[in-house]
Amino acid sequence: MKKFILIFALIFFVGCVQNTTNVGRSEVDRGQLMLISSDEINEASAKAYSEVIEKARESNTLNKDPKLTNRVKNISNRLIAKTSYFRQDSTKWNWEINVITSDTINAWCMAGGKIAVYTGIIEKLNLNDDEIAFILAHEIAHALREHVREQQSQEMIKSGLINVASVFGVDNTILGVANLAANVGISLPFSRSHENESDEIGLELAYMAGFNPDGAASLWTKMQEHSGDGGLEFLSTHPSHENRIKNLQALAAKLKASS
Repeated sequence: MKKFILIFALIFFVGCVQNTTNVGRSEVDRGQLMLISSDEINEASAKAYSEVIEKARESNTLNKDPKLTNRVKNISNRLIAKTSYFRQDSTKWNWEINVITSDTINAWCMAGGKIAVYTGIIEKLNLNDDEIAFILAHEIAHALREHVREQQSQEMIKSGLINVASVFGVDNTILGVANLAANVGISLPFSRSHENESDEIGLELAYMAGFNPDGAASLWTKMQEHSGDGGLEFLSTHPSHENRIKNLQALAAKLKASS
């Protein structure tokens, strides 16, 4: 067991710990363990993004509505113009913005600035510009913080520890329980941490770009009304709607008070 703990410590401290974004008024200041390079993640993201866009083009669902597409791109570009406040190298990213016609209520920004917005999230929730800005800023914040890269690094550590324990003869039943405990006690809360960080940075980013920060809470109020009860927060990768709305309201008040 002592050897197991020692190897865990070595894996942890040998990894590159960094803070990928500057600390703003959101005060997100947490060291991040990165075992995979940004180039690897960005290359994989660019490839995956190209495949999604190509499928949308083939199905004639890519940027079908010029008015909506321009609306999303204009909001996105206002946000992108402010990303250098959090990390200077974002000005060199090859940003892409596309709108896909689909009932899916979703939007995302892959590593390196690859943005996709599904029409369902705007049309079904009847979003105004401030609400669109926050959901985009939230997704951009995931890319700025390199959460995918961090999550992959975390999974590498977790898998490595299970393998190391197996080498030292730990019973398979115990390993199964340990893996479940790691999932509930490490992976899921860590994902909630990512969501909270993206809420904070995203809200500040939207505010800096000139959008009303109250749009964040109103967006999630609409999400709550559409989806109903979000389930147990403890076993979810996202904060509960209620807690998220309260936190966003407090963050918006803080931003407005500091200006």
